[in-house]
Amino acid sequence: MSAPDSVSALTELGRVRLSEHFFMREMLYSEVANFHGMPNIPDDPDLAIEVGKHLCDEILEPRHRTFGHVSVRSAYRSSEVNGYCNQRYVESGGADTGYYCSDNTYSAARHIWDLRDEEGYMGGTVCLVIPWYLPKFEKSGDPLPLSWWIKDHIPAYSELMFFPWLCAFNIRWREGPSNLQIILDDGVEDTVLSNNTMDNYNEDHSDLYMDFPPSAG
Repeated sequence: MSAPDSVSALTELGRVRLSEHFFMREMLYSEVANFHGMPNIPDDPDLAIEVGKHLCDEILEPRHRTFGHVSVRSAYRSSEVNGYCNQRYVESGGADTGYYCSDNTYSAARHIWDLRDEEGYMGGTVCLVIPWYLPKFEKSGDPLPLSWWIKDHIPAYSELMFFPWLCAFNIRWREGPSNLQIILDDGVEDTVLSNNTMDNYNEDHSDLYMDFPPSAG
């Protein structure tokens, strides 16, 4: 599939079914692109679709089966949109302006699904909210029970970053080897809570999510 050059072609791209419950259209939404009138369209739709299918089949669908509705906050970004967002973020000195994108090299095979990373691997990141977990989070302010549930039940993830003030998280799928890790971004700095080299990574954390629904696989 070539890059869409008409409304009808973009419509067809949006209709691509990535998995049972997810379509490409919802992955293309971007506040930055909408506000600035920029197209958030992949240069390589075939690669973006392939990445999207892995993300949805291996990461989103298991959550949907267990928790019900999964809300996608941010998914695919074009190189143009991501680069512009990062430029504005850098120029602001990291101020809270709504432009939170890393540079395109870091974002390749993360939010930029149609760019392979420096090692030649494809990958993709999606930012999610699990509505089922929101009432629990609003009472506790603790994202860790959900993070450990994901670690224990979603083996396909390669990176997990929580934003505790939103109860949202970035989760990444990558085809190549991954340093599996759980990161907490508190708006000031990133803290590695666990990774596959730390002692707590393989500990039993099931007591933290005992009241979760049974995993539907």
